[in-house]
Amino acid sequence: MAVSRTAAKKAVRKPPVATRAGVTLDTFVWQGTDKRGKKMKGEEQAKNANLLRAELRRQGITPTVVKPKAKPLFGSAGKKISSKDIAVFSRQLATMIKSGVPIVQALEIIGNGNKNPRMQEMVNGLRLDIEGGSSIYEAMSKYPVQFDELYRNLVKAGESAGVLETVLETIATYKENTESLKGKIKKALFYPATVIAVAIIVSAVLLVFVVPQFEQVFQSFGADLPAFTKLIVGASRFMVSWWWLIFGIIAGAIIGFIFVYKRSEKLQHGVDRFMLKLPVIGKILHDAAIARYARTLATTFRAGVPLVEALEITAGATGNMVYEKAVYDIRDDVAVGFQLNMAMKQVDLFPHMVVQMAAIGEEAGALDTMLFKVAEFYEEEVNNAVDALSSLLEPMIMIFIGIVVGSMVIGMYLPIFKLAAAI
Repeated sequence: MAVSRTAAKKAVRKPPVATRAGVTLDTFVWQGTDKRGKKMKGEEQAKNANLLRAELRRQGITPTVVKPKAKPLFGSAGKKISSKDIAVFSRQLATMIKSGVPIVQALEIIGNGNKNPRMQEMVNGLRLDIEGGSSIYEAMSKYPVQFDELYRNLVKAGESAGVLETVLETIATYKENTESLKGKIKKALFYPATVIAVAIIVSAVLLVFVVPQFEQVFQSFGADLPAFTKLIVGASRFMVSWWWLIFGIIAGAIIGFIFVYKRSEKLQHGVDRFMLKLPVIGKILHDAAIARYARTLATTFRAGVPLVEALEITAGATGNMVYEKAVYDIRDDVAVGFQLNMAMKQVDLFPHMVVQMAAIGEEAGALDTMLFKVAEFYEEEVNNAVDALSSLLEPMIMIFIGIVVGSMVIGMYLPIFKLAAAI
């Protein structure tokens, strides 16, 4: 069943508190000395302080301080668990399991070595669930925000086939490539948006604080001002008098748009379609969606997930509602017997080369290999396009700022030039 972005967000729930066999474990910090008198300290989870003291003595440590870990003053400790954190976690877990470290011990090492308390809590929760008899898939299912459907299905397939370490390594590579691609897209969109925002803020500051000072000087001239200067002065007066209304309208429009956007699939689809039609940036977004589609489908298919199910998982990973709907259409066609390349051709979104690569892969029985090659090609295309865009935008942004700020400066000095000419 297709799951929308809105429905996926509604499924978000807070990770459970780490428990062992139904018993809540608290986090304690301790200090003590070993048999040689060397001072030691650490942080452990236990049912209570007395049990932790007993455990420390069993390990040859004489505890001097055992107390509950202080809770943060505002909210939960630690920053939010990001996709990059999950990518690093995946690589660490894959490396340790491949090296022969038992999964429970691997999770303990990763959890204790992580500096983010939220990440520690999640990893320790996974460890305790697995110690209690849950499979890795079942343990990760309690954290649907951090481990999405794609991640969980790949782990489930790896557990069933007995190749968990290989699948985890594949997931780690997939996550790393995906995060790298996301970073490139953000770089392409963030830079021009930031510069334009700075230009608008500078213009607003000039209109509110600088132009009124010049206006007082102009009034002492007792002469008519140039039309362009009158326009700027009028804009300045409006900004000074109604800045609160302008700010309120802009803030309200942004908040209202975000509110409606999160709840309207139709608006999300429209915005994504509009973004794809933008010059230069649209091409980057197209290539990025194709790269995500190809890498996700190749990863799931290589892990042993059936093609129809793999397409359903892949739809939400494209990062664009237009491509998401297209992949669901492809899934429906494949489910009734169409070949993948024919179904891709019907949606009219994929370049001829991508469709032909899929056809060759299906015919040769190497669909995953060909899709990985497609992903690598389009990821490289995105990388080159972002670099080219940065080089192209730099002079254009300088021109834009020069026109906006320069026009205001010229407008302010025109009366002075006119006065000087009259003298």
